[in-house]
Amino acid sequence: MAGRGTPATALLAKRKITHRTHPYDVPADAPNYGALVAAVLGVPPERVFKTLVTEVDGVLTVAVVPVTGELDLKALAAAAGGKRATLAERVAAERATGYVRGGISPLGQRKRLPTVLDVSALNHPTVYVSAGRRGLQVELAPADLVALTDAHTAPLATA
Repeated sequence: MAGRGTPATALLAKRKITHRTHPYDVPADAPNYGALVAAVLGVPPERVFKTLVTEVDGVLTVAVVPVTGELDLKALAAAAGGKRATLAERVAAERATGYVRGGISPLGQRKRLPTVLDVSALNHPTVYVSAGRRGLQVELAPADLVALTDAHTAPLATA
């Protein structure tokens, strides 16, 4: 695994963004996957974020939320200026991002999608998101994540 870059890590390197990659080994089908990833990495779970591809009024939209909560689809729709949000079909999500499910990163996607980041990310010096493949997280400042994805921030997660 080490040494193999992803579009996400390539983007970070190209833009000279301070970041650290963190490999981990957690079975993809494990219950409480995000909490397990946080435990293996030794970081508070509220700093580990999952990337979900959704559809807001038919437009593919990325939601980035802490693994400690669930995505509030109504809040996402409102934050994205739409009426209705649903989770996107896996095939559509993989085709648009260029990543496989379980390794979708908000960074370096094949097609830049509108992105909304849960506002809680701004409470932390750094956050962890998928680096573009299963078993690899990238740690970076939330402001850099916002800048690189052109994200809006809004309360998106329910406890």
